[in-house]
Amino acid sequence: MARRKLVYEGKAKILYEGPEPGTLVQYFKDDATAFNAEKKAVIEGKGVLNNRLSEYFMTGLQSIGIPTHFIKRINMREQLIRQVEIIPLEVIVRNFAAGSMAKRLGMEEGTPLPRPIVEFSYKDDKLGDPLVPEEYIIAFGWASQQDMDDIVSLALRVNDWMSGVMYGVGIKLIDFKIEVGRIYDGDFARLLLADEISPDSCRLWDIETGRKLDKDVFRRDLGDLADAYTEVARRLGVLPTNVTHTPTKPTLIN
Repeated sequence: MARRKLVYEGKAKILYEGPEPGTLVQYFKDDATAFNAEKKAVIEGKGVLNNRLSEYFMTGLQSIGIPTHFIKRINMREQLIRQVEIIPLEVIVRNFAAGSMAKRLGMEEGTPLPRPIVEFSYKDDKLGDPLVPEEYIIAFGWASQQDMDDIVSLALRVNDWMSGVMYGVGIKLIDFKIEVGRIYDGDFARLLLADEISPDSCRLWDIETGRKLDKDVFRRDLGDLADAYTEVARRLGVLPTNVTHTPTKPTLIN
């Protein structure tokens, strides 16, 4: 597919104008970032892995009735998606304490939570994507009360499916974040799961060893990121079992 007009470029993906009205082409980059892009590198093959993994998760969620923006994968790095109006929130679902939650509350990482907890952060890199309560979201008009009820329900359904899938391949789903968008049919708005689901947006730990198989490998200098992502893809059957990854040193971005 010929590339069209650039619509938006983010830290890990580029959006291009799609072949038909209401569509976009989503391109997965090899760039890795952490700490609000203070740490950056290029990890060879990361975009290919995330494209395939996000396709796997999106199609699986569609199969259980969760609407997503995903239409089809075009090639190794690109997929065709529906154009949506993104709600300016990151929706975070936590099953175990880790990352910022563990730090905020003084909890040991890996502590099971009494139930899945849904948090929201306001999407603004300049502000560091701050956590916001539901009251703020409704008061500032980012989403209605009905939207919030639907988003929480959608997020918990995603969590149920993802937790089961990952457990089946020996991986513990610690937490993840998603984005939600709107599409309009006349005056009626419908919510869709948008952006991506990949090890970039999840914390994934090996059940037996506790080995991290997500972006914390890059954040905390725990090894080769592409090797970790390849292991997730291999377990899920996204890549053939004879595919191997030769670790290479990341190329740092100045």
